Amino acid sequence: MDGLIKGFRDVIIGDGGRDGENDSRDERSRSSWAQVVSGDQDDGARPPSHWRKQEPSQQVNVGSRPSSRPQETDYGRYEKDERDERHAYNQNEWNRKEQGEENNDGWESVGRKPRRRPQKVHMDHWQGYKKVPSEQEYGDEVGTGTSIEPSEEELADLSQACNRLWQLDLNRLEPGKDFQLDCGEGKRVHQKEDMAEESLFYSLSEDIFRKPTFSRFCALLDNYNPNAGCKEVVTTEEKQEQSAFIEEISRTAPIKYLHRYLSLKGIVSENYQDFKRMLTKLWFDLYGRGGTSGSSSAFEHVFVGEIKQRGEEEVTGFHNWLQFYLEEAKGRVDYQGYILPRRRGETPDSETQLLTIQFEWNGVRKAVSSTMVGVSPEFELALYTLCFFVGGEDNYVQLGPYSVNIKCYRFGDKIGSVFPIAEC
Repeated sequence: MDGLIKGFRDVIIGDGGRDGENDSRDERSRSSWAQVVSGDQDDGARPPSHWRKQEPSQQVNVGSRPSSRPQETDYGRYEKDERDERHAYNQNEWNRKEQGEENNDGWESVGRKPRRRPQKVHMDHWQGYKKVPSEQEYGDEVGTGTSIEPSEEELADLSQACNRLWQLDLNRLEPGKDFQLDCGEGKRVHQKEDMAEESLFYSLSEDIFRKPTFSRFCALLDNYNPNAGCKEVVTTEEKQEQSAFIEEISRTAPIKYLHRYLSLKGIVSENYQDFKRMLTKLWFDLYGRGGTSGSSSAFEHVFVGEIKQRGEEEVTGFHNWLQFYLEEAKGRVDYQGYILPRRRGETPDSETQLLTIQFEWNGVRKAVSSTMVGVSPEFELALYTLCFFVGGEDNYVQLGPYSVNIKCYRFGDKIGSVFPIAEC
């Protein structure tokens, strides 16, 4: 039994325990992550895809996907957390230049979908994010009319605090206006068939890439080697990008609320500069995963995603909707349908903001992954940081209309993995 539990631990956070942090890891439950999100629906209970809408005037449509080839790997058995992702990853596919991708006057054409107009992400200003943080320009501080003081009830109840963060996410996108999804049809975790004829994102407002926190977040996504176990090389410019991103989000209501909450509980310093340095260290400091020191970070694992190389290759992490959108637009992600909810009748639609899905990343299947669509980078980082410091492994909270379990795995004093699970 001890060996079984140890095996589960290795799955979640890789082989980093060989770097000496094994003993400080929290005890894990033995429940299957695949079982948590997937119910016992009949195979035929697949709601039809009926969410297509007229394209809004200022939204960019991402095209339809080529059908994927059948998978030969057996995905019938799954272990907890991210063990339920089975695949065979071709590293050469990652490095090849995507067909239809081109640069033009600071714009990157990232779509190669024949039926819809490709998305263009304005990137020429990203170079400025590499400057010394003190020399950069930032967005305005959150207005004084926005209360960031935690109530006594929120200080006593993590769920209420998380819901307050949801309310303070002023940059969150508006479903139907800023984005529309094409969820396709539902499936069980073990099913290999591609149940989605189209891309997940039917449309997305191009204005979101002008939001400072969104733009800075996207600029960080290409700083990482996706292969777990490969030592990361972080340049001075990339470190400046990280610090500038933390500076940008620290001007927003969710992060200010997070600081006030944690400081009132005596967890962090009341000094805001110390708090920002703590956030940078927590999310960007490298640690060992996959048996190699300095090969991973909380930011890379949770938001960007990694390809586990030891043993049977698999995708781990990759829980951010912006990363999913950009990779899908580039043709690197193949959305294959949503995971059927445990309660019948509660199927996602074009305006869903909490979604459990299956997809392939460069031909590698991720059997189950949950993501919050349309939320801001500052909200996600604040939510996960709050649960890391105040919560446990399972954090059952309310986020607006959604009942969510924020699953948080610790790796010593670091974030091993953290992601949402829809409680439905």
